[in-house]
Amino acid sequence: MPDFSELSDFLRSRRAALTPEEIGLPRFAERRRVPGLRREEVAFAAGLSVTHYTRLEQGRTHQVSDSVLDAIARTLRLTPDEHSHLMDLARPVRSGPRRDRSPRTPGADPGIRQLIDTFTDTPALVLDRRNDILAWNAMGHLLLATHLDFEAPEHPARRPNLTRMLFLDDRTRALYPRWREEAHLAVASLRLVAGRHPNDQRLAELVGELTMNSEEFAERWARHPVRTCVAGTKELDHPLVGSLELSFQSLLVPGAADQRVIAYSARVGTSSEAGLRLLAAGRLGDPRPGATAARAPRVP
Repeated sequence: MPDFSELSDFLRSRRAALTPEEIGLPRFAERRRVPGLRREEVAFAAGLSVTHYTRLEQGRTHQVSDSVLDAIARTLRLTPDEHSHLMDLARPVRSGPRRDRSPRTPGADPGIRQLIDTFTDTPALVLDRRNDILAWNAMGHLLLATHLDFEAPEHPARRPNLTRMLFLDDRTRALYPRWREEAHLAVASLRLVAGRHPNDQRLAELVGELTMNSEEFAERWARHPVRTCVAGTKELDHPLVGSLELSFQSLLVPGAADQRVIAYSARVGTSSEAGLRLLAAGRLGDPRPGATAARAPRVP
């Protein structure tokens, strides 16, 4: 069954962000009790009856056609990611248990773990859909989590989670000079995943934990941001090698449900490339068991 509270909150958040003029309707002189669009205005612009739209937003209808959802998406000026999220909330997959109580992901696909270990100069991580870190290579660990045990991803009970680290770990937060932007993207991408997997109890528990322990997460989550984040650029202020501007790519692992590899790279000839080379050169040591590590000077 759809999670109608999520659907209702999402629709309200989007109509509150628009004015009648933005969707081609006149604004009358009367005082409006709430900001944004009224339900009647959304219904009129989408070509629906007020009753039909109201029943949908209140969760009192279980049959919603694609054409109706498309019309609402057009009216509310939804992005492609938001349109997809609306479809997920209104018409979720009906198969499977009401609540997924499966144990933690056992670990990264062995072949993928072996592959990223060959990336001697490229930071790489293996994540599941909840952003639990299932594996990282030496460079990935040195880039993002030198303060954590290298073997932590191998132990489900203490496996790091990128979103938890971003909001609740001060050292991770300090890595990102543009932390607010990073936080917005993290919440927006997690929202998209939550809409696609409404029965994932461990994902719900993560959201609950972050909501309880981070006001900044709770405020962002309540705004219902939605965005895919599979590639882009990240700025980091690394404690050992200084400022880095890195591109990242996220690639799904074939045959491993909801596992993906994230790899980071720098543009050739930049100080960021020099910083990665310094990490890769061994001056910082190898974090794997039995290896020694030495600190490196920051790259100017």
